[in-house]
Amino acid sequence: MSEMPSELDQLIETVARLRAPGGCAWDGQQTHESLVQYLLEESHELVDAIEQGSREDLIEELGDVLYQVLFHADIAAHTSGEDFDLQDVAKASRLKMVGRHPHVFGEREAATAEEVVALWDDVKAAEKSERTSVLDGIPMAMPSLLLADKLLGRAQKIGVLEELPQAIPVQSEDELGPLLLAIVASAKANGLDAERALRTALRGLTDEIREAEGSVAEPAPHHGVDEADAGVIGRVD
Repeated sequence: MSEMPSELDQLIETVARLRAPGGCAWDGQQTHESLVQYLLEESHELVDAIEQGSREDLIEELGDVLYQVLFHADIAAHTSGEDFDLQDVAKASRLKMVGRHPHVFGEREAATAEEVVALWDDVKAAEKSERTSVLDGIPMAMPSLLLADKLLGRAQKIGVLEELPQAIPVQSEDELGPLLLAIVASAKANGLDAERALRTALRGLTDEIREAEGSVAEPAPHHGVDEADAGVIGRVD
């Protein structure tokens, strides 16, 4: 008696059937590029579920993000020149996680979270040896506040900012949130675009970082993980 396929296997089969000839005409026409907007939307909905949703909301939104991964993998499996599927994606992810955790799967030691972060960065630096700038690997299209946090961390790393400026003292996120909202409200009241203004300032900081890197004989390798990188370590670039 054969075993019932797992729920994951059934979902994979559902995606394949929808995209196969005779399936859904819309699904069959999608590309990696056409799905980007949905991946972004589903990711934001997942964040909402994590921050303020119920158990059922979290299950649903995790499923929607998972579906996007399966969708892209099925597209790749049927696209000449790509020719990879979900198993290849899973293998690449597994090998990366094993390689990034030599204290678990190898002989290195890391007893504290801080030591894990340092070890993660050492392994990542060896993997990404082609990177010559602390800016390499940062997606510049990410939301401006997240990008600001990332760039400030990298700027500190190479001495562009020895210490982060603290002209406005805030002690908690409960204090910070209304302050950020007030800044956006002030911009709106004066006909200014807060998003554009911050991105303009970030471009200036990016130029400053590149100038600092160019002033030394050898480009600074990307060492040290800032807090945003350590999210496993949530971002695994």
